[in-house]
Amino acid sequence: MTRAVQQTTRDLRRHNRSALLSRLYVQGPTSRQDLTRESGLSSATVSNVVSDLINDGVVAEAGLVESDGGRPRTLIQVRGEFGHVVGVDIGETHVQIGLFDYTLGTLATATYSVAATRLEPEQVVGLVLAGVREVVSKAGVETGGLLGIGVGVPGAVQVAGRELVYAPTLGWSAVPLGDMLRRDLPAPIYLDNCARTLGQAEMWRGAGRGARRAIVALLGVGVGAAVATASESFRDMAGTTSTTSEWGHTVINVDGRPCRCGSRGCLEAYVGAEAVLDDYLALPDARPFESAGTEARLAELVARAEDDGGASQVLGRTAEYLGIGIANLINLLSPDRVVLSGWVGETMGAAILPAVRETVRRHALSYMYGQVRIELGQLGQEAVALGAATLPVVQVLASGGSVPASAPGPHLP
Repeated sequence: MTRAVQQTTRDLRRHNRSALLSRLYVQGPTSRQDLTRESGLSSATVSNVVSDLINDGVVAEAGLVESDGGRPRTLIQVRGEFGHVVGVDIGETHVQIGLFDYTLGTLATATYSVAATRLEPEQVVGLVLAGVREVVSKAGVETGGLLGIGVGVPGAVQVAGRELVYAPTLGWSAVPLGDMLRRDLPAPIYLDNCARTLGQAEMWRGAGRGARRAIVALLGVGVGAAVATASESFRDMAGTTSTTSEWGHTVINVDGRPCRCGSRGCLEAYVGAEAVLDDYLALPDARPFESAGTEARLAELVARAEDDGGASQVLGRTAEYLGIGIANLINLLSPDRVVLSGWVGETMGAAILPAVRETVRRHALSYMYGQVRIELGQLGQEAVALGAATLPVVQVLASGGSVPASAPGPHLP
């Protein structure tokens, strides 16, 4: 009986720590009084939990804020210095690794082109290991001291005794990527779909902040979307839940272009980066690109659109197809925010956003369009890596600030 009581007490303490820490993490600096009012916990419980978190180095006092008719209140905030996390973006054009502090401040990044590789799992793992070595070396951080490493993959992660990655766009089927990384990385490893983690990051730190339900579009060579919904409880995924969809493989043109998924007329076949470049090169007066690589060429295309009628035409057509795809999502899911993110969103988003909005206005139901904002992502080129870094952050939040034990394995040299 005593053991059961102790277990229940520990569970309740962990729950309270997780609830308050998650709220602080998502909302930012907050007073003890506001935490009490918003959490529904007693002032004594909030005071005790906050004191414990301060003593453990997870949060700290962050100055005073004026209160109505009373003494100034002390703000509490999560400490970025509490620990470090790594986010890995495994994409079709690059593998990017970012080192972040606990509040997702960027400390170092490393990016490797995969143009010369076949994206074989072993080759990708080698790039990830090299990138982790590089970013921790730049910041002077010990790999074994990381809170965790999150990995975003362009596919599904299924758990059946172990994590298996299914990523058709990479040619991967049942790849045990987590086990492959754990052989050489002495930190906890977490895998998930990159669109889902990106949606989480945009809700926490980007253009999705304050949204009730946001659709976060991951635009790259492939096209995906996450539906991120704010949670009332702040207990699940630190206040948001996120699901992904194969939005890029919804059909927008019957008997349209062949798509690499085997179907025809998919959205990805019209707005994916390689499709956009192919559209331009198919024009009679198209000029060859001076750059090499998909990312550099798309940036060159956007620059050309200022004085090249063909490039401008291609971007306009891309905006129209993308707008139709977004209108379909709005009519289906009724979001209050749509965020265009990913490296393609970063590269050509500003150039096509007005045309995208106009197309959505024409095709979405008017009462749904009237309640939605369409915005560009705010997280920059490392958006997907930062999204992946939310995976270890969530684990620490769920544990109430407890640091996970490192996975077994040798330290990187």
